[in-house]
Formats: sequence, C-alpha cells, structure tokens
Amino acid sequence: MNSALTETQRLLALREQHIPRGIITAHPVVAARAEGAQLWDVDGKRYLDFVGGIGVLNVGHNHPKVVDAVRRQVGEISHASFQVAAYESYIEVAARLNTLIGGEEHYKSILFTSGAEAVENAIKIARSHTNRTAVISFRGGFHGRTLLGVTLTGMSQPYKQNFGPFPAEIYHATYPNPYRGISSDDALAELDELFATDVAPDRVAAILIEPVQGDGGFIAASSEFLQALRARCTQHGIVLILDEIQTGFGRTGTMFGFQHSGIKPDLVTVAKSLAGGMPLSGVVGRAEIMDAPTPGGLGGTYGGNAVACAAALAVLDLFKEQDLLAKGAKLSPQLHEGLLALQARYPRIGDVRGLGFMLAIEMVAADDKQSPDAALAQKVIDGARNAGLLVIKCGVHRNVVRFLAPLVTTPEQVAEALQMLDTALAAAC
Repeated sequence: MNSALTETQRLLALREQHIPRGIITAHPVVAARAEGAQLWDVDGKRYLDFVGGIGVLNVGHNHPKVVDAVRRQVGEISHASFQVAAYESYIEVAARLNTLIGGEEHYKSILFTSGAEAVENAIKIARSHTNRTAVISFRGGFHGRTLLGVTLTGMSQPYKQNFGPFPAEIYHATYPNPYRGISSDDALAELDELFATDVAPDRVAAILIEPVQGDGGFIAASSEFLQALRARCTQHGIVLILDEIQTGFGRTGTMFGFQHSGIKPDLVTVAKSLAGGMPLSGVVGRAEIMDAPTPGGLGGTYGGNAVACAAALAVLDLFKEQDLLAKGAKLSPQLHEGLLALQARYPRIGDVRGLGFMLAIEMVAADDKQSPDAALAQKVIDGARNAGLLVIKCGVHRNVVRFLAPLVTTPEQVAEALQMLDTALAAAC
C-alpha cells in the first residue's frame, strides 16, 4: 500500500476491495469519532453532521446518558431473545411507547431490529386482523429495502432495479405535493379512483403512509389529507398505518408526525431515533389489532435486544429531562429562515419545505418548469462536505438536499452550517 495515502484513502481502498457496490456511501469519509452534532474522520477533519445516521441521532452522537445505559446493560445481560425469556427493559419500552402513541387507549407494542422489519410486520398484523390482502402505499414513499419493503416503496430507482418479481396486491396512490401542483383534493380524488378501478376498499387490509415523506423529498401531508384518510379507513374497515420511522421522536416538532393532524392511527411503525444509534424498531397499535396474529406468528431473534432497549429508555428519558421538543422548536425557525434567505439569493433553490426540524431544499434547473436538477443537488452536497457540512440527498429525482441535524445541535452550529451551505451554493450555482 502506498505510504503517501491518507488514512481515509487507505480505508476507502479497502472498502472498494471488500464491500459490494450495491451499498453506497454518500461521502468519501471514514468516521473515527463523534459527539452531539459533530463528527471527525480518521484524519482528524471535523464535520457538522446534519445527517445524523439518516435521522437516527435526534439526541446526538454518543449522548452520555445513552452511553451509560448501554454500558450498564452489557454488564447485566446483552441478549437473551425475548422469545426465550422476557426482560424488564423490553416491557418498559413497550409500555412507554403505548402511552406516547395510544394515550389512554389500550395499545400494545412489539419490538424488532430494523425499520423495514417493523413495516413488514405491520402489514402482517393488518392482514391478520382484517383477513384481507391488498395494501395501498404512496408514490414517493419509502418503506425499506426488503422485498416487501421495496414493493411498498413508491420509487423505482435505485430500489427496485431487477429484484422482482415483487409481492402481489400492493397498490400505489398519489401523495399530495403542492409544489408540483398536486393538492390534497387531487390526491384524494385519485385514491377514490383507485378504489373504483383497481381494488375495492373492502379488499384493502391497510393504507400505509409517511406523514412527511422522508426519502421521497420531505413532503408533508396536510392535516386535512391525513384526516380524510382516517375517515376513509374507518368507513371501510381499513387499518391505517403511519410510518413514523424517520418522522418520529421529535423530528417534526411533535413526538410523532401524525400528532400535527389530530388523528389516531391504528398502527405506527417506529425505528431510527428510538434508541439513539442502537438497532431497535417496533410496531405500536390498537390492542385488538395487535393481538390478531396467533402465538408464534410474530418475532425475531434479535428483536427488542436488551442493550437496544436500555438505550431506548435513556432516549425517552432525555426527551423529558432536556425538553428536546422545545429545543427543536427553537432551532427549526432559525434553520427554516436561513434556508429561505439562501433561496432568495439562489433561485436554483426551487422550494424550501418540511415540518419542524425536518427541512429540505429542492434544487431545480434554470427553466420555466423548474425541472428537477439532481446534478446540481450533488454539487451542493459535495461542496457542503468540502466546507465541513455533511448532508445527503432525497426525492424521487434525487434533487432534494435534506437536513436531519440532531435536536441537541446548538444555534451557533446551525448558523455555521448555513454559512457552509452558502459557500457550497455559491460554487454550485
């Protein structure tokens, strides 16, 4: 190996040799350590991390309370499998999720490892409860990379490639997108047309939706749209599933995104920021629906791992002790106003959007249609990294730059990030 190589170059060469191309790494960065909203690479360069493990680190990197909880749990029991012997931390996580989502109603929770696993099991539960097969998700939605997950996902590339055939009885409806001229009324009319032409509502087990599309471009569904979905699901006996994997745990300004609309979902999938970086996910829902599968129908060897559960309890404590929702509420206007100011200077930012501290900018071409410009978005991302800011892209056309900074980010760091983004936009535009 060439001794003139940096440590980053050396390790990225090994990555190229030993790891398949199917898993991309958004930045040519090899992380060495991190804290809060900051990350340092193996050569000592410091970055502001506005990716947060793709929305996983709402409490920040290596929060001391999470680290302490993990250390204690590893010293007691690291893994037993809940299917073999129960343990208190799993039960406590479930109880707290039930209260957070169900309130005073009787909800139950089951824990898994990944977001895709939670989504797949939510579909199983809904089908078991309704004895129906069809599922409706939305164009632009993202629900995982497992075979059912990519089928539910409303984007063809890069997720579906040549991985078919795909599971049957999955239908895609139009998600509202006011920036592209699709109103909530338009989307509801198309859903009703789907019922009339493709699948009768009495054959639909579930409707699955993100309250704010994550990988689809940070597009928020209006309260009116979610309320109308709730009404249709109630009318037809359809299970309404809210995918809160990216929106959950304070990202949108409330603990969960659906809470902005005042609805109550039947099932909610959670993951990402639930456990502060530990792999943990879950399905939370109405007890009578959750109890539909018979014993043995649900599970997974690592689901609800004891160490991950201990981390999750620490995360939930932090939201109360440090009032993280309030901290996010203070940071959101600063970032939003800063992005709007940049849009005023750089017309190639076609839209600034999102909900709470879940914000994004859509990069467009210099034409009358404001056509999506994925190449420009990538230039902005690369320029931001060179300036010291990590961000990633999203959107069906991959032309949206998203910001997922931890809720523990300081106002000074938000200001610094906006300066770095300004530098990147000036070079790219």
